[in-house]
Amino acid sequence: MAFDYKKEYKEFYLPKNKPQLITVPSMNFIAVRGKGNPNQEDGAYKQSIGLLYAVAFTIKMSKLGSHQIEGYFDYVVPPLEGFWWQKDTKQIDYSRKEDFEWISMIRLPEFVTREEFCWAVKEATAKKKMNFSKVEFFTYDEGLCVQCMHIGSYDEEPATIEKMDAFAYEQGYELDINSSRYHHEIYLSDVRKCKIQNLKTVIRHPIKIREE
Repeated sequence: MAFDYKKEYKEFYLPKNKPQLITVPSMNFIAVRGKGNPNQEDGAYKQSIGLLYAVAFTIKMSKLGSHQIEGYFDYVVPPLEGFWWQKDTKQIDYSRKEDFEWISMIRLPEFVTREEFCWAVKEATAKKKMNFSKVEFFTYDEGLCVQCMHIGSYDEEPATIEKMDAFAYEQGYELDINSSRYHHEIYLSDVRKCKIQNLKTVIRHPIKIREE
């Protein structure tokens, strides 16, 4: 049976719909950076998703080709994730989607080294005849965070975030979003197939000990 990161690491991907504290270790990702409204048809964000999945499935299906990756194990491609920010505010302003900056990403299995990643990008480029120059090998150590499962529209996230902030404060912490720690979303639902009110999104915010 294929290894499923969501099931094996439920603490990272399947939290309850009430806030909790978590320390997230360093992970490697396929990543694309960009700017702009994620809802724009044929925009940079939607193009980035196509690039990410092309590389992700090149790695996953490598078992069927001549290039055999050392340590490979069969796995379910992990869910799409995103770091989001806007330059002039720590909180996300959902009415200004055109001002979004983001890093769109998919977690890499542990057996994927930087060298194997580069092979996959080269292979995807040859097969898809697309430009993968924006795709990068991205390592991120997220550290201490508060997270919660959000169910519903992305535009309704502020209510969940308010609960997260209040919980973190009660536990002696405060928000620590800055130039290297971001608003983080993990998408567990396919927006093309799921009703908006049923969308499941993990929201994660970096925190630090509150200064009195």
